[in-house]
Amino acid sequence: MLEDLGSTLLELLCGDADRSDGIDGVIIHDPLDEPAWSRHALVLGVGVNDPEDVIDLLGELGSRGGVGLVLRSPVRVTPEIAEAAKRTGVAVLGLARGASWVQLAAMLRSLLAHDDVAETRAEMLGGVPSGDLFALANAVAALLDAPITIEDRASRVLAFSGRQDEADPSRIGTILNRRVSVARTRDLEDRGVFRELYRTDQPLFVEPPESGLEGFTMPRMALAVRAGDEILGSIWAAVREPFPGDRVQAFSDVGKLVALHLLSHRAGADVERRLRSDLVATALEGGPEASQAAGRLGLSHQPAVVLALALPEEADASSAHQADRVAERQRLGDSLAMHLTAAHPGSAAALVGNVAYGIVPVGRSRDGAERGTARLAAEFLDRTRSWAPSAAAGIGTVTPDASGLSRSRDGADRALRVALSNRTGRRVACIGDVGFDALLIELADLIAKRGDPLAGPVARLLAYDEKHRSRLVETMRAWLDAFGDVIAAAQAVNVHPNTFRYRLRRLAEVGELDLGDPDTRLTVMLQLRLMADQHQV
Repeated sequence: MLEDLGSTLLELLCGDADRSDGIDGVIIHDPLDEPAWSRHALVLGVGVNDPEDVIDLLGELGSRGGVGLVLRSPVRVTPEIAEAAKRTGVAVLGLARGASWVQLAAMLRSLLAHDDVAETRAEMLGGVPSGDLFALANAVAALLDAPITIEDRASRVLAFSGRQDEADPSRIGTILNRRVSVARTRDLEDRGVFRELYRTDQPLFVEPPESGLEGFTMPRMALAVRAGDEILGSIWAAVREPFPGDRVQAFSDVGKLVALHLLSHRAGADVERRLRSDLVATALEGGPEASQAAGRLGLSHQPAVVLALALPEEADASSAHQADRVAERQRLGDSLAMHLTAAHPGSAAALVGNVAYGIVPVGRSRDGAERGTARLAAEFLDRTRSWAPSAAAGIGTVTPDASGLSRSRDGADRALRVALSNRTGRRVACIGDVGFDALLIELADLIAKRGDPLAGPVARLLAYDEKHRSRLVETMRAWLDAFGDVIAAAQAVNVHPNTFRYRLRRLAEVGELDLGDPDTRLTVMLQLRLMADQHQV
């Protein structure tokens, strides 16, 4: 409940939210009437603010098995209240100022109905199925007698009504692109429309710009949609003149209903997203539950390949930037799910941790499946380049059934690390093509974890070069890259072949190297590659 509503309506004031087994019902407290108690109930303490009344109510809740008490913020949490919450095991929560108790009760009951996404029955809010934003948009359009859009804070279109042909070309473009254009958004910002819209709880009449930018020629009536102090989005009605007084009031009243639906829509999407993430994570993890999870995803008895997609990690980012990064990852995961579903209807995708995974069925023919998945990933990255230019993808190996998804996921993770490291210059990497690069990264991890200092022949050559300003390490690398061809190696470093041969003999002496031993050559080659990757030489 706190995950879904904590940033909007509720805050934990004291008590342990993890202590309860769950919420079975919502009860509104009435001191003059005995409610129908149920165990594991969450109680809405309407009008309760005196510390002694709070302590008494906590005691009653604790004896009846209640799990939480919601009070209107601001709440003065005294030491006695904190001690009572700890003793009774009842968490105390605060309801944000400006949010209505009716709104909270409706949202809580909506959340409690989401036990199983596949079996959830839509709850009715204001005569419209909970979370059905398109049905809501049509209902609002009928009430206001104007075509409308419901948009989020980023001016993305969440839903729209019919009758859009009555609006201007700008509205049609917004519907087709599912968001307000950058130019129009900037125009509204420059004119202070958003600032005024979010400052008032009344509908705002918005004149079109004099230039008729992108076909924006019809005025709008706009209303910010709020839940407590949080702006959830806005409603935009295309009109020819300002609404009269009665319709302005109807528009204001509609905003409260739209807020409920937006919260329900967000909560339902979060529940479904978490369920799918859990199923995808379980299927990729392997073990006895993997087959069952893959079966629920419809992927249990067919070949598939795992795709891993992520943004590079950033160290020392500000908290605000980290929050933006989290939102960007979630958007990337949701977009990937949509992209894969369009290309392969039987695929499944979800954000697991910081990585968006896709499980792509490949059908009976497994030939070229990894390349095909790589092309699919490349198309997706091209489409998201404008807002996620640094994203990269890794492709695992094809597995015959769900039992091998964990191996394919391992390969996808390793290939993803190669793609993110920019070793190959490609944003998409198949593990079959970058196995050696993946091995080098793993060797570097092992060396860093153990803290092994550089030792042996390469360490001796580096020390000699530093002391004598010589170029023995460069000579060694050129000789290995040329497979022992002295003429080609000498040309690579721009010296005479005889000079190169002298340096080669000298580095064998200094490094105590047997250049005829293949194991020695392999060891030196790996050390030089790892050093080059770490920019040490």
